[in-house]
Amino acid sequence: MAEPKPRRPLADSTAVHDQVYDAIRKALITGKIAPGVGVSLRSLAAELGVSPMPVRDAVRRLAAERALAINPANKRLSVPSLSAERLEQLELARQWIEPELAARAAPRADEALVRKLKLIDQDLEEALRVGDVDRYMVANHAFHFAIYERAGAEVLLAMAGGLWLQIGPFMRVVFGRVGTGSLPADRHAQAMDALKARDAEGARRAIAADLSEGMDKMRAAVEAGAGLTAAPAGQTVITVS
Repeated sequence: MAEPKPRRPLADSTAVHDQVYDAIRKALITGKIAPGVGVSLRSLAAELGVSPMPVRDAVRRLAAERALAINPANKRLSVPSLSAERLEQLELARQWIEPELAARAAPRADEALVRKLKLIDQDLEEALRVGDVDRYMVANHAFHFAIYERAGAEVLLAMAGGLWLQIGPFMRVVFGRVGTGSLPADRHAQAMDALKARDAEGARRAIAADLSEGMDKMRAAVEAGAGLTAAPAGQTVITVS
C-alpha cells in the first residue's frame, strides 16, 4: 500500500488563503480596519487564527488593488489616506459604474430579488433605528451588491468591488462620527420600486442619488479637515468564515 501523501497545514492551503483574503476584504469594505491605524502582518494573523503566510498573500493582493498600503520602513499595513482629490476620483468612478450596474440589473430583476432586497433593507432600517453603524455598513453593502450582481456585467462588478474596498473604511469613520440618525435619506425604496417595474433609468437615478448623498457626507468631513483617522470602538474584529 502506498504511503499517504503528507498534507499541507490548513493555514497554507488554497482554501484558507482565499478565506483570509475574503475576511480582510470584507473588513475593509465594512470599515473594520480603520484609516490611519498601522497593523502588522503578525497581529492580523493572530486575530484571524492563521499563520502569517496566507495573510501576507492577501495583503499583496489588496495592496495591488490600492486598498492597503505597506510602509517600507516597518512593514506595517494601513489604509491609504484620503485626500479631496482622491475622494473626487472615487466619487466620479462610482457614479460612472454603480448606476450603470443598477440600470443593467433592472431588466433582469424578478420577485425573488425584490424580496431579498426588502429583507436586507429591513435589517438596514433596524440598524438605523438602534444606531448600529457596523450593522448598517454590512446591510448597505449587501443591498447594493445584491443589485449589482444581477447586472451580468463581471468587469463592472469587479470595478465596483474595488471602489468599495477603497471607500469603505472612510465611510465607516464618517458614519461612526455623525451617527446613523443623520445618514442620507433612504433611496433604497426608490431603487426597489424601479427594479420591480424593470425600469432601468429609474434604478440608475435611485442609485446615483444614493451615492451622491453618501459621498456628500464624506466630502464635508474631508473639507472640514476631520482627518478620517479615528478608529471607532470595536472596529478591528475580523473573522475567517
